Amino acid sequence: MRYFFCKLHGPRASFPADTPEEMALMKAHSAYWSEQMGRGHVVVFGPVSDPAAVYGILVMQLPDELEPAALIENDPVIKAARGFRFEYHPMRAVLPQQA
Repeated sequence: MRYFFCKLHGPRASFPADTPEEMALMKAHSAYWSEQMGRGHVVVFGPVSDPAAVYGILVMQLPDELEPAALIENDPVIKAARGFRFEYHPMRAVLPQQA
Protein backbone atom coordinates (compact mmCIF):
# COMPACT_ATOMS: atom_id res chain seq x y z
CA MET A 1 0.00 0.00 0.00
CA ARG A 2 1.27 3.45 -0.91
CA TYR A 3 0.14 6.78 0.55
CA PHE A 4 0.03 10.21 -1.08
CA PHE A 5 -0.55 13.71 0.29
CA CYS A 6 -2.57 15.77 -2.20
CA LYS A 7 -3.34 19.47 -2.26
CA LEU A 8 -6.03 21.00 -4.47
CA HIS A 9 -5.50 24.60 -5.52
CA GLY A 10 -8.58 26.50 -6.63
CA PRO A 11 -8.70 28.95 -9.51
CA ARG A 12 -8.72 31.95 -7.13
CA ALA A 13 -8.76 32.75 -3.40
CA SER A 14 -12.53 33.36 -3.23
CA PHE A 15 -13.54 30.05 -4.84
CA PRO A 16 -16.10 28.46 -4.31
CA ALA A 17 -18.12 31.24 -2.70
CA ASP A 18 -18.70 33.20 -5.90
CA THR A 19 -21.51 31.40 -7.79
CA PRO A 20 -24.11 28.65 -7.32
CA GLU A 21 -22.49 26.80 -10.26
CA GLU A 22 -19.20 26.70 -8.38
CA MET A 23 -20.90 25.42 -5.24
CA ALA A 24 -22.51 22.63 -7.29
CA LEU A 25 -19.12 21.74 -8.75
CA MET A 26 -17.65 21.49 -5.24
CA LYS A 27 -20.53 19.20 -4.18
CA ALA A 28 -19.74 16.89 -7.11
CA HIS A 29 -16.06 17.00 -6.11
CA SER A 30 -16.93 16.04 -2.53
CA ALA A 31 -19.22 13.22 -3.68
CA TYR A 32 -16.48 11.85 -5.94
CA TRP A 33 -13.89 11.71 -3.15
CA SER A 34 -16.46 10.30 -0.71
CA GLU A 35 -17.00 7.47 -3.19
CA GLN A 36 -13.22 6.92 -3.37
CA MET A 37 -13.12 6.87 0.43
CA GLY A 38 -15.78 4.15 0.40
CA ARG A 39 -13.53 2.12 -1.90
CA GLY A 40 -10.66 2.47 0.56
CA HIS A 41 -8.63 4.81 -1.66
CA VAL A 42 -8.90 7.89 0.58
CA VAL A 43 -8.07 8.17 4.28
CA VAL A 44 -9.19 11.76 4.84
CA PHE A 45 -10.08 14.83 2.75
CA GLY A 46 -11.51 18.30 3.18
CA PRO A 47 -11.05 22.06 2.86
CA VAL A 48 -8.43 23.97 4.80
CA SER A 49 -9.34 27.49 5.96
CA ASP A 50 -6.03 29.20 5.27
CA PRO A 51 -6.44 33.00 5.59
CA ALA A 52 -4.55 33.45 2.30
CA ALA A 53 -6.84 31.13 0.31
CA VAL A 54 -8.97 28.07 0.96
CA TYR A 55 -7.48 24.89 -0.45
CA GLY A 56 -8.28 21.21 -0.20
CA ILE A 57 -6.21 18.32 1.04
CA LEU A 58 -6.60 14.61 0.80
CA VAL A 59 -4.56 11.59 1.75
CA MET A 60 -4.76 8.66 -0.66
CA GLN A 61 -4.10 5.06 0.29
CA LEU A 62 -3.52 3.14 -2.93
CA PRO A 63 -2.55 -0.38 -3.95
CA ASP A 64 0.66 -0.57 -5.98
CA GLU A 65 -1.17 -0.96 -9.30
CA LEU A 66 -3.26 2.24 -8.93
CA GLU A 67 -1.66 5.62 -9.66
CA PRO A 68 -2.92 8.85 -8.01
CA ALA A 69 -3.19 10.58 -11.40
CA ALA A 70 -5.85 8.08 -12.46
CA LEU A 71 -8.12 9.22 -9.63
CA ILE A 72 -7.26 12.91 -9.90
CA GLU A 73 -8.05 13.02 -13.63
CA ASN A 74 -11.62 11.89 -12.89
CA ASP A 75 -12.32 14.50 -10.22
CA PRO A 76 -15.22 16.67 -11.47
CA VAL A 77 -13.29 19.89 -10.76
CA ILE A 78 -10.40 18.72 -12.93
CA LYS A 79 -12.70 17.46 -15.69
CA ALA A 80 -14.53 20.81 -15.69
CA ALA A 81 -11.30 22.62 -16.68
CA ARG A 82 -12.07 25.59 -14.43
CA GLY A 83 -8.49 26.33 -13.34
CA PHE A 84 -8.04 23.79 -10.54
CA ARG A 85 -4.68 22.17 -10.01
CA PHE A 86 -3.71 19.19 -7.87
CA GLU A 87 -0.26 18.57 -6.54
CA TYR A 88 0.51 15.23 -4.98
CA HIS A 89 3.49 13.74 -3.23
CA PRO A 90 4.30 10.26 -1.93
CA MET A 91 4.41 10.02 1.83
CA ARG A 92 7.62 8.48 3.16
CA ALA A 93 5.94 7.06 6.25
CA VAL A 94 2.46 6.67 7.69
CA LEU A 95 2.42 6.38 11.45
CA PRO A 96 -0.30 4.39 13.22
CA GLN A 97 -2.95 6.22 15.20
CA GLN A 98 -2.32 6.13 18.93
CA ALA A 99 -5.12 4.68 21.08
